[in-house]
Amino acid sequence: MSLKNAPRRLLVTGGCGFIGSNFVRERLAATGSGADTDLLVNLDLLTYAGNRANLADLEGDPRLQFVQGDIGDRALVADLLACHRIDAVVHFAAESHVDRSIDGPEAFVLTNAVGTFRLLESARAYWNGLAPEAKAAFRFFHVSTDEVFGSLEPEDPPFRETTPYAPNSPYAASKAASDHFVRAAFHTFGLPTLVSHCTNNYGPYQFPEKLIPLMILNALDGKPLPVYGDGTNVRDWLHVADHCRAIDLILSTGAPGEVYNVGGLNEVKNLDLVRRLAATLDTLRPRADGKPYADQITFVKDRPGHDRRYAIDCAKIKAALGWTPQETFETGLEKTIAWYLENRPWADAITETRYARERLGGVSV
Repeated sequence: MSLKNAPRRLLVTGGCGFIGSNFVRERLAATGSGADTDLLVNLDLLTYAGNRANLADLEGDPRLQFVQGDIGDRALVADLLACHRIDAVVHFAAESHVDRSIDGPEAFVLTNAVGTFRLLESARAYWNGLAPEAKAAFRFFHVSTDEVFGSLEPEDPPFRETTPYAPNSPYAASKAASDHFVRAAFHTFGLPTLVSHCTNNYGPYQFPEKLIPLMILNALDGKPLPVYGDGTNVRDWLHVADHCRAIDLILSTGAPGEVYNVGGLNEVKNLDLVRRLAATLDTLRPRADGKPYADQITFVKDRPGHDRRYAIDCAKIKAALGWTPQETFETGLEKTIAWYLENRPWADAITETRYARERLGGVSV
């Protein structure tokens, strides 16, 4: 993939989170293939899901600078944009766990809606002061979610970029609000924005309360594998490396003001996913007693407003930009499980220092 036209000095928000840290890795690793990055400034508040250990092996790279701070701190953001002559903002920072949004929705409003608005205002003020050529090249990339579109019935066609918004959780509502502010910044002020909507991501460095890492860790510890309701809720799974490649491609060749859906083309029922994961673990790390990990599956009370199905139509990004996922669900899941098996100390450090293991009972899907 050629990324010769991609911006070279990036401000990445939430770069210590799951998708953000994978993007940082992909971006810096691509340097030798045409995507030269002069500087990548990682702005992260390091809330519960932000983890500097995600990028520990890259500390010392002269192209990467970490700044602990809030996207809503206008003075800080203005200083970073100006001092580093940033030519693109890639905005990952968000509260993203649905169960947490049900327990405490205000934090999601403050970070996802108000924080994004303030970040947009800082970027717009900086952009207005740029010389014409730099102004034309600047981009504000907002990474969103398919959850803003609501829930699909089994027979419904997948979400398209034009699907009306119908968020059903406080998390989805806060992301929908942020999307609308980004759209308004483009249409009202001309700020060159880009927006992507992705399906459920999975892969290395995902916070252990999310479905796939939670199931892996619980299975290895002999704990129940909790499945909401009857397990028939459907999600489309996208490997995080494929998502990061899509973001890079949109950033370098996407048209300002456009929205692109990024899907994994892997619709799977939650129960089928857990069974497939258990079967893979049976091969890679068999239980000492010889029994299948699927014996640990336990059904738990469904969460309020649990969306039935998500699916993305990614025909636009495939036709317009030539992107398609490189990982099948089989190859991606096996690589992901292998990573968690090889990096158990990373997960243990989180579960032992952030909260007690007993709290890892929720499943965000």
